Amino acid sequence: MRIDSLGPGEVFVFGSNAAGAHGGGAARFAYDRFGAVWGQAEGLQGRSYGIDTMSGRAVFEEQAGRFVAFAAANTDLRFLVTEVGCGIAGYTPEQVAGFFRGAPGNVVLPESFVAVLEASASA
Repeated sequence: MRIDSLGPGEVFVFGSNAAGAHGGGAARFAYDRFGAVWGQAEGLQGRSYGIDTMSGRAVFEEQAGRFVAFAAANTDLRFLVTEVGCGIAGYTPEQVAGFFRGAPGNVVLPESFVAVLEASASA
């Protein structure tokens, strides 16, 4: 699913870097279209939510966990997650989909992440 626009209450979730320099990929799209703030790496910014995917897997996993908790606490919003970390950061869905395990129903994960999570649940 390509995310080109947002409906009411929807938030675009993208991968960022520690500097919040949203120069390419989904981060640039978030900056250009959905209010991502230059210089802010993590968290809600406009109608987008950033997760630092460029500072190593441990940081990525920690921030993904904070995102899942944020989404659970903000059920009035619907979070559309891109293939966070699978572009410029260079991870595969198999490496990072598990970071989003347990995401609440208001989080829409990319099909590739869903497939990995479903396969690991049935294994």
